[in-house]
Amino acid sequence: MYAANILVVDDSPTMRQFIVFALQRLPNLQIDEAGDGIAALKQLSSKKYDLLLTDINMPMMDGLKLVGLVRNDSVYAKLPIIVITTEGAAMTRERAMKIGADEYITKPLQTARLVEVVRRLLDPEAQRR
Repeated sequence: MYAANILVVDDSPTMRQFIVFALQRLPNLQIDEAGDGIAALKQLSSKKYDLLLTDINMPMMDGLKLVGLVRNDSVYAKLPIIVITTEGAAMTRERAMKIGADEYITKPLQTARLVEVVRRLLDPEAQRR
């Protein structure tokens, strides 16, 4: 896997820390954090990212709004996005995927599943080898 920049967006510092800790199992990752969608947009405008992980329920701007805005930005139209949330309803999952999420993972978060999904999205060619 090549070196990759990842942005983790969640209003819970504990959840961000948990996700960052899980992702540190993978080599060559630069991981940044944001506490809400507005902070994430600021970071996306100043740095190139290879993957976005976002919660749905956050103050200021929720994750679904963030996903929609990112998908409408030509720079990030193809950016892989993982939604990580407590929202387990099929309707919410379908909405997130329709807006442009690539994966939808419900909490409680399983580290092995997260690592597998991140690895696959960052290196899709590895799945074909």
